[in-house]
Amino acid sequence: MAEELRKPIIVKKIKKGGGGHHGGAWKIAYADFVTAMMAFFLLMWLLGSTSKAQKEGISEYFKTPLKVALMGGDSVGASDTLIKGGGGKDMTKKQGQVKPVDGPPGKQKAVDIKDAKAALEKAEEQKLELLKEKIEKSIEDSPTLSKFKKQLLIDITTEGLRIQIVDEQNRPMFESAKAEMQPYAKQILKEIGQMLNGVTNKISLSGHTDAAPYSSGEKGYSNWELSSDRANASRRELIAGGMDEAKLLRVVGLSSVSLFDKDDPLNPINRRISIIVMNKQAELDALKDDGEAKLQSNADQAAVGNVLNKNN
Repeated sequence: MAEELRKPIIVKKIKKGGGGHHGGAWKIAYADFVTAMMAFFLLMWLLGSTSKAQKEGISEYFKTPLKVALMGGDSVGASDTLIKGGGGKDMTKKQGQVKPVDGPPGKQKAVDIKDAKAALEKAEEQKLELLKEKIEKSIEDSPTLSKFKKQLLIDITTEGLRIQIVDEQNRPMFESAKAEMQPYAKQILKEIGQMLNGVTNKISLSGHTDAAPYSSGEKGYSNWELSSDRANASRRELIAGGMDEAKLLRVVGLSSVSLFDKDDPLNPINRRISIIVMNKQAELDALKDDGEAKLQSNADQAAVGNVLNKNN
């Protein structure tokens, strides 16, 4: 009995947590849920109230934000905005970045065509400038052409790149009053023919004489025939040098109507062969003139046919 009285009495107490209905963790979760729902409905509202151009602009911004911010994008609204990559004031455009143009509806298209044409002309002019530099360097490097570089005149005209081979007082290209070419002139044309075969442009070739007339005047063989024969002789040498004959668009003799030295019609420099690497506009003009000439010829033939039918 005494031993039982000495045993310790152990009392177990259960400590209850103080959470219960007084805890606030669920409030944080609920606030996050409400915020997410607000953001979702705000996004739905924005998507429903924006135009297609705005949506494309936003999409492009998030794809390449730095590029659009610095340079502007293809679908960012009007192009007259002060902030690159922004939407501009006019967001009614359905497709792409379009700058409003005052005037009739067709004016924008006309402006675009004009700009594109100017860009093409500039690119072609640069191409001909590079060709000019290349030919000048080839002349310097060529043992054959370098000896006659004073007789080779190269410049850019409204028609394209012009290469002129001119006579010197003591070094004519042709025999006097004839279309027989000197050996050195043949060498020059053959080497030029090789150079020109590397370009896609069409070629115009013209022969020129000085103003010294034939004794028979214009009634018989004259400077017109002589300049044409010399132009054709030059054509043959260009082709012999390797130039594709399909490149030639025009071969003409101009007699003395286009003098190089107008102050001295008898100057040997007026006797020359002119080779023009034509730009696209010159090619179109030449083809247009040829087409109009053919139409006029057909009209004349039709008129003659009508007269003959009436007479019959």
